Amino acid sequence: MKFYDRQTELESLKQIEIQSTENACFTVVVGRRRVGKTYLLLKSMEGKKCLYLFVSRQSEALLCERFQQEAEQKLRFHIFGSITRFRDLFEQLMLFSEKEHFTLIIDEFQEFQNINPSIFSEIQDIWDRHKQQAKINFIACGSIYSMMMKIFENEKEPLFGRLTAKMVIKPFEINVLKQILGDYNPTYSSEDLLCFYMLTGGVPKYVELLMEAKATTRKKMIDRVISANSPFLNEGKEMLVSEFGKEYGVYFSIMHLIACGKTTQNEIDSVIGKNTGAYLSNLEKDYMLICRNKPMFAAPNSRKAHWSINDNYLRFWFRFIYPNQMLIEMNRFDLLKEIVENQYEQYSGLLLEKYFREKTAQNERVTFVGNYWDSKGMNEIDMIALNDIEKTAVVAEVKRNPQRINLNDLQRKTETLHHELAKYDVTLKGFSLEDM
Repeated sequence: MKFYDRQTELESLKQIEIQSTENACFTVVVGRRRVGKTYLLLKSMEGKKCLYLFVSRQSEALLCERFQQEAEQKLRFHIFGSITRFRDLFEQLMLFSEKEHFTLIIDEFQEFQNINPSIFSEIQDIWDRHKQQAKINFIACGSIYSMMMKIFENEKEPLFGRLTAKMVIKPFEINVLKQILGDYNPTYSSEDLLCFYMLTGGVPKYVELLMEAKATTRKKMIDRVISANSPFLNEGKEMLVSEFGKEYGVYFSIMHLIACGKTTQNEIDSVIGKNTGAYLSNLEKDYMLICRNKPMFAAPNSRKAHWSINDNYLRFWFRFIYPNQMLIEMNRFDLLKEIVENQYEQYSGLLLEKYFREKTAQNERVTFVGNYWDSKGMNEIDMIALNDIEKTAVVAEVKRNPQRINLNDLQRKTETLHHELAKYDVTLKGFSLEDM
């Protein structure tokens, strides 16, 4: 698949690289697995002197042997001695950068924790001693968000406060998804686009897997995801077990419950059988996998919060794949597809609401986008988009079928917010598959 989008990120990396020709720069790049961090970094360094090192789980001595060979080959300078400690290699690279500018990318940087945790303090010592003379563009890249944030943002850690810049790489936005699907299937339908968004959430690797398999329609996408040897079936577990560690079972159960509609802590606690507040807090703040949704205009300390899974693929995985492992082991993909199809309209309808909130936030002049529900669950509004600059508001109902949109009912619900919306010029709208 060709390289799409990322112009803003490429420009930021370009400016950092230019800055590093005069002053050493230390950048951290983070993002979920499969979001295209490595591809982006290597793309940004095309035609420039760059050393890319991937940290795999092996002994420090073996890792350094490989790194030494790659450094000598890519940078064409001789490293003295046989390197067995990363600190010795890093110091020689810093010394080399005093004479010649280059970019050093270390991928899966957090894996040093499993090889030799003292490497972080050794990097800090060497960086502090040489950064004034060095002309290096040092980029640390990592996929395990919680570990990367601990390494760089915990004030007790040695590398705290050393960064020049931090970049968080996010999935493709909706406009890019439409461009990609249009390139591979110019006659795609809104149903195809919704399924594409629902399954990938814009994660480049998942997009690539579907497009290269020519899975460009709703049916072909579902068939590709739910099939023998599909990489989508184990991805959720492979992605999160290393994040969660030994308590992954509890976290998986919580994520499954949220994906299935049990979105309040009371509902989750009643099933898990204990207070899950700490787990929910970790999932939100440390892992950034879930978010606490409050109704628009709710007070900061409101107890009306509902939890949701941020990532569309993980939401699908925990809803349909995780609880049906037995069907996968029995190779009954036909039955698993039947389960998905039976729930598809209801499930995709919820994703359609999320789609329009994201699309509005990305493409319209708005300062806040959310939804609303009251304490009795009687007045649910799918989307409210505010523009606090021009004092306008869009209140919208979202339905798969446009014939089910009832603006009179939406008007009645909106009137219950007359006080909150009094300062806005309010427009009522209906969005459906036809408006994607």
